[in-house]
Amino acid sequence: MKLSYSNDKLEVGIDEAGRGCLFGRVYSAAVIWNPELIECFDGIQYKINQIRDSKKISKSKRKDLKEFIEKYAIDYQVSYIENDEIDKINILNSAIKSMHKALDKLNVLPELILVDGNRFKPYYYNNEEIEHKCIIKGDDNYISIAAASILAKEYRDEYIENLCKENEDLMKYNLLNNMGYGTQGHRDAIKEYGITKYHRKTFKGCY
Repeated sequence: MKLSYSNDKLEVGIDEAGRGCLFGRVYSAAVIWNPELIECFDGIQYKINQIRDSKKISKSKRKDLKEFIEKYAIDYQVSYIENDEIDKINILNSAIKSMHKALDKLNVLPELILVDGNRFKPYYYNNEEIEHKCIIKGDDNYISIAAASILAKEYRDEYIENLCKENEDLMKYNLLNNMGYGTQGHRDAIKEYGITKYHRKTFKGCY
């Protein structure tokens, strides 16, 4: 895992979670990581080495790494777009909009944006564009993007878990196991019970 893309710019990594789901929000996180952290703090390199694409980490380890990232990142922010807006502007625009919202909330201004994937829209601060790089499989290669993927995934999972606690009727969609993705069980439940107000009505499987 690379600690940085450049040697002379303050970088922020961004990634999303929930883009392919049938249910709920899409989340994005932005993380400014300190590439010199290993030199500054003894005994935590093993933890840094565990940071990788959230899809390749167990749930229990993700929760632990979430706390670690939030403690040691220079700055981080998380944002989301609701399912009804996703239906209005489509999932690609929603994912990018949630990324921009996360960037808006940062307290530290980055000089370079590292985006997981191959699509992004220019981001401006005070009418000046901040340089960005789209990196396919960026969460497999850059620690700031991988850290962002962990935060986005964890915040989205917490959102699903809280919804299910507040509304037990959602349990029939097996959301605590599929987290809103279109598993066969989820699709079968939609056929039997219909969709909820949280489902993405424009997604195949919801209509």
